[in-house]
Amino acid sequence: MSDSEAPVQPVMPVQVESRTMVPMRDGIRLATTILHPVSQGEPQSQPRPALLQRTPYGREAAARMEEARFFAQQGYVTVVQDCRGRYDSEGGFSKYVDEGPDGYDTVEWIARQPWSNGKVGTYGLSYAAHTQAALACLNPPHLSCMWLDCGGFSSAFHTGCRNGGAFELRQVTWAFREALESPEVRNDPVKRAAMEAQDIHDWFQRMPWKRGHNPLQWTPDYEDYLLEIWTHETLDDYWRQCGLCAEAFYAELSDVPQVHLGGWYDTYSLSTTANFGALSGMKQGPVSLIMGPWTHGARSVSYSGNASFGPDAAVDGSLAVDYNHLRLSFFDHWLKGDHNGWDREPTVRYFAMGGGSGRRNPDGRLDHGGQWRSAEQWPPSRAPAVPFFLREGGGLSTSAPGSPGSSSRYLFDPCHPVPTIGGNLSSGLPIMEPGGFDQREAPEFYGSRPPYLPLASRPDVLVFQTEPLEEDVEATGPVSVRLWVSSTAVDTDFTAKLVDVYPPSEDYPEGYALNLTDGVLRARFRDSWERPELLEPGKVYAVEIELYPTSNRFVRGHRIRLDISSSNFPRLDVNGNTGENPAVSQVRVAAENTIYHDGEHPSQLLLPVMDNGQDALAG
Repeated sequence: MSDSEAPVQPVMPVQVESRTMVPMRDGIRLATTILHPVSQGEPQSQPRPALLQRTPYGREAAARMEEARFFAQQGYVTVVQDCRGRYDSEGGFSKYVDEGPDGYDTVEWIARQPWSNGKVGTYGLSYAAHTQAALACLNPPHLSCMWLDCGGFSSAFHTGCRNGGAFELRQVTWAFREALESPEVRNDPVKRAAMEAQDIHDWFQRMPWKRGHNPLQWTPDYEDYLLEIWTHETLDDYWRQCGLCAEAFYAELSDVPQVHLGGWYDTYSLSTTANFGALSGMKQGPVSLIMGPWTHGARSVSYSGNASFGPDAAVDGSLAVDYNHLRLSFFDHWLKGDHNGWDREPTVRYFAMGGGSGRRNPDGRLDHGGQWRSAEQWPPSRAPAVPFFLREGGGLSTSAPGSPGSSSRYLFDPCHPVPTIGGNLSSGLPIMEPGGFDQREAPEFYGSRPPYLPLASRPDVLVFQTEPLEEDVEATGPVSVRLWVSSTAVDTDFTAKLVDVYPPSEDYPEGYALNLTDGVLRARFRDSWERPELLEPGKVYAVEIELYPTSNRFVRGHRIRLDISSSNFPRLDVNGNTGENPAVSQVRVAAENTIYHDGEHPSQLLLPVMDNGQDALAG
């Protein structure tokens, strides 16, 4: 990540070995492509370090081969493998849970080959980051370093599959999309025709899905794993498996140099920062963190959704080196011993959003702006959690509430949920659009209805906001909300969304309400993920909602806003308020939910406010 120019590297010819079948411990063989650096027309005779990517998306997809070829041209034997049950690999596909043993076996197979010097690095985005974290949980002896890009579950129960007890429906869109690429569908024109006839938009109106009567009925492997994670709603040994829960394996996880890279609008922002926070304190590593303002995998663009952050926001624009050469510097340092300055890079580098002009840029996006900062830890040490109290009449203030009996209530109808407008999403298209947007319903957002008004105008959305700020407030780190609540139902959800509110301007006469991060809590999990307990209707309970982390500068004249409701669909499944698992129950009833905000029940937003940014050096 040095700001100096990347050194010119010699480019070597590459020889591709396209279909090696690598045996796993149970005899299943996984299709593997190997790219060898070539010297004088023959593969190099001396052993070399190797790089590995394991993917379910097709090992020889054009972009993946281009990436692998780049590393091979720089002197690495580059190995790309189809995950079990995907494309040309044998076996059945069960998402996430086979990746630890299969990854371990592949690393050790590489180390035994005559072209390997025994040093194996791993790289890859999203699922290819999950595969890295999974194999590292089993600590293969020859794993030497890792670059995890937007993935690697800290705990899939808490983020990525489930979220605050709710289920992330992006898992449904992923299963539908990837089932179309399963061997059984690709090789059977009848099944393919049946699946291509399905409209995912229609099926989202028929939730929950019934076994044997859903668009995955023609692909039993995909139906089985999806319904298993969808219906499995309590935290038990299922969720502590290798591949789903790195935190259960932190003690054993490989102590090797590693980079965790993510984005504030990515599904895995919480996993990325949680893994870094835990492992950087336990491992020699070293362990590094890079967090940009990106959506999932979109590190090379300077916007997320409708929010633009300036040309420096993209990896290529901010670090004076393209993404491939950035990773190459890391691998060259740790696998080849190059003294290229990588070891002098900051431990943490993150993008603090905000501070832009607030105008509409030439691409039609909000110029939200921002800048890179560095720190020695995450979260930065001088970002204490400052309480912003919910006040009567929709206020939000650092002054504690004093009005006795102050509360706000709303009717939550699960048949008319609040539509998802941006946020921390991946794999959601064409149902969900990730990133930052004005929190206003529009035709492009699933579930929106005419007349397409702001979400804040809905009767089931409570809005609490500060007065216009007299000076900038920079918040960087984890965000949470503590509420005192009651409900007429035996179970319900509570959602929280942090919003940066722009004042009216020439380009945005109605202002602009930019979503930053959000969270949810299914009330029956308020005290325990393992042993849910129903509510007593009318009784007041204290609950806490964990939002995803963020970094944002709320500039002078803006407002800090907190939206409270009980649904966020289709990002999350909708609680039917009956106490039954929404993954299997068809019954839904309305609930009257109340938020208390008086001296006895000081509901509050906990925002990590930087102390003048003293611990975060300007990038």
